[in-house]
Amino acid sequence: MARKPVFFSFHYGNDVMRVQQVRNIGALEGNTPVSANDWETVKRGGDASIKRWIDDNFKYKQCVIVLVGQETHTRPWVKYEIEKAWSDGKPIFGIHIHNLVCPRNGKGLKGKNPFEQFAFNDGTKLSSVVSCYDPNPNDAYKDIAENMEYWVSQAIAQRKK
Repeated sequence: MARKPVFFSFHYGNDVMRVQQVRNIGALEGNTPVSANDWETVKRGGDASIKRWIDDNFKYKQCVIVLVGQETHTRPWVKYEIEKAWSDGKPIFGIHIHNLVCPRNGKGLKGKNPFEQFAFNDGTKLSSVVSCYDPNPNDAYKDIAENMEYWVSQAIAQRKK
């Protein structure tokens, strides 16, 4: 099976090491990790530069995966990426990553579902149509590795409805 190109959305500061574990699974073709130095360069360009970087990296991606850590739901650029994915018609879903062990600080606290804070005009929450998976705490890495391709396929099928 060909690897599907995806965009990973996450809180860089808190979760980059957990995100690297997900990227290393290798089942998907994710956006190239940006180094801390490159991200600082993008940030120095201000909001317009960050939006341009996100928009450029969204191109040709089949799905957006929000990797949910403790503070992900509060991050303004994650919110922008969720809104952009939905408005662009891209399939999107989340995966809680708090149970992946970070070498610096171990397991994290479970973050809020970031899709809860978005609502349609009728008041229905985005979380009612966008999945946010919480992998098995006993072996979160294995659960993610075994299910990520399926979750992408599910998000694509759901978005086509």
